[in-house]
Amino acid sequence: MTDSVRTRVAIIGAGPAGLLLSHLLANAGIDSIVLDSRSREEIETTIRAGILEQGTVEILDESGASDRVRTAGHRHDGIELRFAGEGHRIDFAALVGRGVWLYPQHEVLKDLIATRLAAGQDLRFGVTADHVEGVETDRPRVLATDAAGNAIEIDAEFVVGADGSRSVARAAVTGSSTGGYFREYPFAWFGILTEAPPSAPELIYSNSPHGFALISQRSATVQRMYLQCDPELDPNSMSERQIWDALQASVDGHDLLEGPIFQRDVLRFRSFVAHQLLRGRVALIGDAAHTVPPTGAKGMNLAVADVVLLNKALQALLLEDDSRLLEAFPEQALQRIWKAQHFSWWMTSMLHVAPDASDFDRLRQLGELRTVVESESGRRYLAEAYTGWPLAGR
Repeated sequence: MTDSVRTRVAIIGAGPAGLLLSHLLANAGIDSIVLDSRSREEIETTIRAGILEQGTVEILDESGASDRVRTAGHRHDGIELRFAGEGHRIDFAALVGRGVWLYPQHEVLKDLIATRLAAGQDLRFGVTADHVEGVETDRPRVLATDAAGNAIEIDAEFVVGADGSRSVARAAVTGSSTGGYFREYPFAWFGILTEAPPSAPELIYSNSPHGFALISQRSATVQRMYLQCDPELDPNSMSERQIWDALQASVDGHDLLEGPIFQRDVLRFRSFVAHQLLRGRVALIGDAAHTVPPTGAKGMNLAVADVVLLNKALQALLLEDDSRLLEAFPEQALQRIWKAQHFSWWMTSMLHVAPDASDFDRLRQLGELRTVVESESGRRYLAEAYTGWPLAGR
């Protein structure tokens, strides 16, 4: 037996993009069903970084999606670029009058899930989308399977693929689950969580002869730090002492406060943009549409920018029978996506030491860093891009 249900918008993926879109649509009176193959516990306990642009915070706050982002999140008005044994602060507030918030993604997800369930959202955990049919019709369908193996068919007026980098919806839009522009990087981040007080009041992005390091925070007692590494590194191959020695060397003169390490992982780097974002009545947003290296802190923020645009387009389509905003959605979204791809690539290439880097490459890189920190225009560009460009559609 197949369980058949109807809704206006079927959203595959209960990540930030899918949940925020369902929330904004509901505010406009448009019902949706959100499904995700993961359990609620898995979604809420998978710890991920979270640097939120000011526009992202405003959307979460003003729409009622999160009442904790401003109270539990921590505003940062700058970062430190560190190289050649010296630190250089990029003062966001002074340069562009904006800031960012340190608020981990899993905390955003807790807020969104609680908000949507309290509002009666049809949110289905443990349900796997298998296929999207009827893409070119006005009633596309999502064929799915629940945790017990029962078939589900969701009949909708529109389908949104917000189902991450292994998107099922992508195949319906681009013709291939891997259809897109792709770049992989020859290094990764070895990340740790440690029980220690903060080593700095703001994030430190450090370039040293030993490679890149990022010093971040989680709370007054837990810190997140990253170290450039080989993508094939076994995260358990280093002792705690070796990890701390490598981190201390990579921040080149800034003393880190050490503590017990209780989590470690390796995060691979890749850039991806799908060949198409829209086909018929199926659209891609978030990681289903694009991924970026984490160096520019653009991942979740780019997903929110997609949502802002698509929300307006779907309201026009479903409430006014006006498809013009939907037709314009791919080009508008791609303008920001490629700006974010460039910024993420630029930050990554400027701060990491490539495995085959020559002496020329290394000295040129230091020249680039000095060009940025010694120029008000260079610092302003970094601040403008890092804190986020204005959100189209607001």
